[in-house]
Amino acid sequence: MRFIPTRFHGVLDYVVGLIFILAPWLFGFSDVGAATWTIVAAGIIVLVQTVFTDFEVGLVHKIPMRTHLMLDFVLGLILAFSPWIFSFDERVFMPHLVGGVFAILASITTHRVPSHNYTRIHATQRTKH
Repeated sequence: MRFIPTRFHGVLDYVVGLIFILAPWLFGFSDVGAATWTIVAAGIIVLVQTVFTDFEVGLVHKIPMRTHLMLDFVLGLILAFSPWIFSFDERVFMPHLVGGVFAILASITTHRVPSHNYTRIHATQRTKH
C-alpha cells in the first residue's frame, strides 16, 4: 500500500541524507572506518539522487520517481546488511540496520508518480522549451 506523497518523501530524503552523513559523529562510531564511510556514502547517494529526481523537490529532474524508489530499495538493502558485509557488526550495526530498513519501507510505501499538480505543471513547462 503506497500512501507517502512524493513531496514528503523528497523532504525526508534531504533530512535523512544529512542524518546519515552526520550519524557517525551523532551516534559515536566515527572511529570505525568502514561503518563511518558506509553510512556517509549512503547519505551522499541519497542527497544526490534526490537532487536529480523528477519530482516536487528535485532540482535537476532527470531520474524518474520509479527509478528513485528502486534505488532507495537497493540502497536500503545494502545499508541494512553492511555491518555484516563489511565486518563491523561487533562495533556498530543499529544505525545502518535502522537506516536501511527505513529506506526500504519508504521505497515500498511512497507513491510511484509525483502529484497530479506537479505532473501537469511540469509537463506544461516542458512544452514551452
